[in-house]
Amino acid sequence: MTALADLSADLADIAAEAGALILPLWKTGIEVSEKTDKSPVTEADRRAEALILEGLAKRFPDVPVISEEHASEFGTPDSIGPRFFLVDPLDGTKAFVRGDPHFTVNIALIEHGKPVAGAVGAPASGELWWTVEGGVVKRRGDGPAELVRPRAWPQGQALALISHTMKTETADALAAQYGFHRREPMDSSIKFCRIAEGAADIYPRHGTTMEWDTAAGHAVLAAAGGRMTTPEGEPFLYGKASEGFRNGWFVARGL
Repeated sequence: MTALADLSADLADIAAEAGALILPLWKTGIEVSEKTDKSPVTEADRRAEALILEGLAKRFPDVPVISEEHASEFGTPDSIGPRFFLVDPLDGTKAFVRGDPHFTVNIALIEHGKPVAGAVGAPASGELWWTVEGGVVKRRGDGPAELVRPRAWPQGQALALISHTMKTETADALAAQYGFHRREPMDSSIKFCRIAEGAADIYPRHGTTMEWDTAAGHAVLAAAGGRMTTPEGEPFLYGKASEGFRNGWFVARGL
């Protein structure tokens, strides 16, 4: 194993620990607060972030971390070096609060603008994806870790994963632009992982996201053999400190 593969295994362990911490809080009527940007936050978000930050600090004390809840409270730095972590401790908080299963724990390592390692955990289903040397593995519960791959574009049957809040006319326009035939609404970064494992084909996002929302899923998808670009096909990069780590539009695809 390479050093990067060892690092990815550590990220997977931390993501699994965070998932085990927040899962008992799911479907408990947990109190929901509102952040300054009007998005929801719960004690589950805060506890998971504290665990992840502690784990990263112990294992990688010299690598800075940009994490969603810390950034929401204290702001993002004006600059960042070429190597740093992006963390979303609970992506899909609205789904978590509704009692839906599509929420995730996300940790990614960025080097020179690219997500080179990452782990995504889906606590409700017990699924965990992480990058390894030469690909991506998935584990469900205590089962074995198995390599996953995207599938070839299924002509006439391509499935797009879209936001629950996307209007029908918007989805129709995206279908015309990207050529998909079926669509399924889904929350959180699990969309990237479904494409990475060959269960879906495309995730177009013509709207605002933050870097911590996408980095881990992007790392998993890219390592599995898929790709994520701007709508024009340009590389999708991270470390946009001057823009508050805000993303532009993107499209994630399988093979």
